[in-house]
Formats: sequence, C-alpha cells, structure tokens
Amino acid sequence: MVVWISPVVRSRIGATIAVGALLAVALAAAGPGSPDTAQPARVLRVCADPNNLPFSNEHGEGFENRLAQMIARDLKARVQYTWWAQRRGFVRETVGSGACDIVPGVPSRFERTLVTSPYYRSSYVFVSRRDRHLQVDSFDDPRLQHLKIGVQLIGEDGTNTPPAHALARRHLAAGVVGFTLYGDYAQPNPPARIVDAVAKGEVDVAVVWGPLAGYFASRQPVPLALTPVAGADASLPMAYDISVGVARQLPQLRDEIDGVLQRRRPEIKRMLGEYGVPRVELQTHAG
Repeated sequence: MVVWISPVVRSRIGATIAVGALLAVALAAAGPGSPDTAQPARVLRVCADPNNLPFSNEHGEGFENRLAQMIARDLKARVQYTWWAQRRGFVRETVGSGACDIVPGVPSRFERTLVTSPYYRSSYVFVSRRDRHLQVDSFDDPRLQHLKIGVQLIGEDGTNTPPAHALARRHLAAGVVGFTLYGDYAQPNPPARIVDAVAKGEVDVAVVWGPLAGYFASRQPVPLALTPVAGADASLPMAYDISVGVARQLPQLRDEIDGVLQRRRPEIKRMLGEYGVPRVELQTHAG
C-alpha cells in the first residue's frame, strides 16, 4: 500500500524577471512555512480497505494503518492511500495495476507481490461463549456434529476459507451457518458479524481468523473464549505468517521495509497486543 516518489529536484534560478515570476508562483502555491515544517517529498502509496477493522479503515484506526505510518516515518515519507474494498480482484486492481506500492497484510508465501519478512503469525480460532464451557479446539471434536458452527464463506468452493473446507471434509455441512466474508458494506466492519452471532447465541461456536476474532471478541457484551485450531491437516493449514506485500518492480522498497520491520519489532508486537491479535510462533522467512 505504499507509493514511492523521488524528491523534487530544485534547479538554480537566474536573476531574470520571468524566472523570478515563476519562483513567486511556486512559493505562493507552497504556502507559508519553513523547510522544516514542509511535508516529506517522498510518498508511501498504500492500498487498504476503508471499512475493515481491526486491519484498516478510512479513519486510520486499524493496526495496518498504524504499521503504514510507522514505516513511512522511518522512510521519511508520507502515506497516501488508495481505498479499495477487499473483494475478489483486490490485489489485481490495487498493487497489481500500479495504484499503490504496498499492501500491509498478505500471506508470507503470497506469489502475486514481493513480500517482506513476516511481522506476525496468527491462526484461525474457535470462538464460543465462555458460559458454554465448550473449549472446542479441533475439527475432529465429536460435539461439532451436534452444534451450530459459524464459518465465513466466499462462495466458490475452490476459493473458500480453510475452515469451510475442513468442515466439508468431515461431512459437518449440516450444522454450518454461513457468513459471507464480504458482508453488508453499508455496515461498519461487515466481517465482524460472525463474532456478533456467537455472542448473541445464534451459533454455538465459530471458526474465525485470529485478528478478527481477537479484536471483536473483546468488544462483545458477554465474555467469549478463543481457542486456536489444533491438529489441522497439513494440506489445509490454519496458521499463517503475514507480511507486507510490495509491488514486484520495487525490490529496494521491499528491502527498506524489511529493515523497518526488524528495527520496530518490539513496537509492532505491542501494537498487535493492543488489538488482541492471537499470535503463534513465526514459521517462515519471506524474501
């Protein structure tokens, strides 16, 4: 989600009336202020969803917004956003089309962009009400045969979420209550509806991507329990390292951002904790 623009080169101006007039226009357009207060000339172009907490929103309240600002500060740049809902074609229409230079949250093995080293690893979790004392941690728990199970669906079997595939493999579709991953965009943070459904008792348990689950579980009127999915099939992983995606033509920018992520690792860890992101040990080293 980063746009990168080289600094403006200032040419020497001769002492002619015409050049003096051009200089006056330029100074008027720049407005008052010393060079110390001017905005950085370098721009970090970022593509992000304007309505998708805890990751990002147009008010800059998500942890990916904060990460982008952190990177920009270290690169002495300013952030410029291109807002785009995370639907099918998001990467193609954003960083893939040249609309931006970075997308802050992609899987570390993502092949459609360059990727930085991962800055966190999380997993899908089972979410349930604490007062139910379910503590489900595996798709092989026999109780799932008799429970209403919330799961997010994309709509095409070949691209559905890993939990949807895991439940289908175990012939548990009869108990599945589907929640579209995209949701009603007229509402704030539409993917959060699956967590709301657990709190309201509309489903007994839900399988939700960790950052989404952790953030919205803490905002429910009743206490919810989060349990990482255990014993997942190796062919259907439930935990992922997450990196910053960078436009393919910008390997130098990828390396610069890698340096920021390494220097700011303690700050990033604290930030993720503030958002309730469940984390597990990193597995890969992207490049």
